[in-house]
Amino acid sequence: MDILLDDLRHPAVIALLQEHLDWMHRTSPPESVHALDLDALRGNDITFWAAWDGEALAGCGALRQLDAAHGEVKSMRTAQTHLRRGVAQRMLDHVVDEARRRGYQRLSLETGSMAYFAPARALYARAGFVPCAPFGDYIEDPNSVFMTRTL
Repeated sequence: MDILLDDLRHPAVIALLQEHLDWMHRTSPPESVHALDLDALRGNDITFWAAWDGEALAGCGALRQLDAAHGEVKSMRTAQTHLRRGVAQRMLDHVVDEARRRGYQRLSLETGSMAYFAPARALYARAGFVPCAPFGDYIEDPNSVFMTRTL
């Protein structure tokens, strides 16, 4: 599997991100959906990667710079064809490594509190993320779980 910087223009990447947004809107109330659309993911504060298994898109992930010492994991999604094959773990490891390379001292994320998000919460907990208060522009939300780890 190759994890490559991506410009969010490949049709498979666009389709996976649309699937991601669709699922977030199916599983969360509108005010609790914090997934970013294509325009937001193209922002100067975000680096986006696609994971490729040969010609097949396996997943994606992004890193948002909150400030010089703090980053946020965004847009983690595994393609349905690649579930339970280690894609999310590899992408998360890549994001964490990049955050360290940049000198961030802290890496945080927001995910859902519903059962649908249990695998994501377990992945993040295994990677050393612990529950925390809302960060950045987030506010308390019963549908969100905030997690962080020091680097």
